[in-house]
Amino acid sequence: MDASWLSLVLAAGLTGFAALTWAHPPTPPAWKLAILAGEYGHFLALLSGLLVSLVLAQGGALGWNRFAVLVLLGVAAGLLLWPAVQAWRISRGLPGRLRAVWGVGAVPSRPALSLGRLFLPRLTRRLPVETREVPRVDGAGGLPLDFYRAVDGPRGGAPCVVMIHGGGWDGGDRTQLADANHRLAARGYAVAAISYRLAPQHRWPAAAEDVVAGIAYLRSHAAELGIDPERFILFGRSAGGQLATAVGYRPGQPFIRGVVAYYAPHDLHFAWRNTPEGGILDFFKLMRQYLGGAPEEASRAYDEASAYHAVTPQTPPTLLVHGGKDSLVWFRQSERLAARLAEHGVPHAYLALPWAVHAFDFNPDGPGGQLADFALETFLTAVTSGRREPASC
Repeated sequence: MDASWLSLVLAAGLTGFAALTWAHPPTPPAWKLAILAGEYGHFLALLSGLLVSLVLAQGGALGWNRFAVLVLLGVAAGLLLWPAVQAWRISRGLPGRLRAVWGVGAVPSRPALSLGRLFLPRLTRRLPVETREVPRVDGAGGLPLDFYRAVDGPRGGAPCVVMIHGGGWDGGDRTQLADANHRLAARGYAVAAISYRLAPQHRWPAAAEDVVAGIAYLRSHAAELGIDPERFILFGRSAGGQLATAVGYRPGQPFIRGVVAYYAPHDLHFAWRNTPEGGILDFFKLMRQYLGGAPEEASRAYDEASAYHAVTPQTPPTLLVHGGKDSLVWFRQSERLAARLAEHGVPHAYLALPWAVHAFDFNPDGPGGQLADFALETFLTAVTSGRREPASC
């Protein structure tokens, strides 16, 4: 294969990869590539520009194959930059939207999106991690918990973010995306990354019981850990987000000051009705083994696990973040919960990222990661300082 044909093949391959910023990924490998395309694609856009320069530098007549290469590279560059462009457009109005919900003092003075940070990611300060064991409610041993002490926490105890991992309820562990835990601790929040029993060996409500047990352990050791037992925030991604809202929305827990859920299912009845056969994720299998069967076989479990049906005016303030190209959990899950919260006057914010896929925050400095981080910082400041506004965005 000569150089011109090789260039054409490479340009076509790069364009196909870049198309993942626009299309829903149809398979698990495509989904993982879509994370790279959407949250790191701006680096590859620079590569496209370099290749265009090299093609033009060859001189001579512009044959059809060189012209095709230039067109493909231009299309690839545009698609790879599209997430950053969309993020920039959202970032312009995001501070005002969040200010309307959480108040002026909660919104950071920094920009919601830094172009420099896209290309020069921040270094994460590594902090000591204390691993403890939380007794299981069934008395059969304990579950590990990783604790990150707050840097320069207040004298009365730091607010504590309880991090609940994802993994389809049958996988994952507390070490997921640990850099986010270090960053939160460096900002003055204690972080507890908890463990919970997994399906199919342990069905609902085992996982929820473990979340409750983890919170109880932290509250009972608050003085020792340097945390405020009256300021907890539950933060979960994917399956962990389902647990965060399902547990956090239970009544009689004034110490839960807020709930954060990224790309999570909040109505499992709705998920069962709207999951396509042969999709990228076998959600039917996951729900059966987690909840004990189909809705008609385990209706109580589906009801209890669906925070959508538990919303009241007393529900804690909530931050929801979801990608519009999520092929694992439909963005309508977060959209519907946001509407439900609005109906009941619960302070909340829903950040929709049109280009983003499941687990977009794998790159915390990417287009989606930065916007989510800005919304999260605003939310945590607001709910841990007691600010509440009867608005939503």
